[in-house]
Amino acid sequence: MFQDSPIYDRLIAECGDVPAEVRREAERVSRELELVMRPLQSPGPDRPAGSPGNGWQRTALMPGPRPA
Repeated sequence: MFQDSPIYDRLIAECGDVPAEVRREAERVSRELELVMRPLQSPGPDRPAGSPGNGWQRTALMPGPRPA
């Protein structure tokens, strides 16, 4: 993206390649989430498809104050 920019090269030398580090970390987190969420995505032999999992379910909240 900025390979021919001396300013970018100097920032990389001083601070490291922050965008590349962030990209690698985001990919790592994405892989971990994929592994963690996999049991919830596919029904197992003891849990038929469409059956809620053990624990919480995500629900959408409307904007504004939360009900008490």
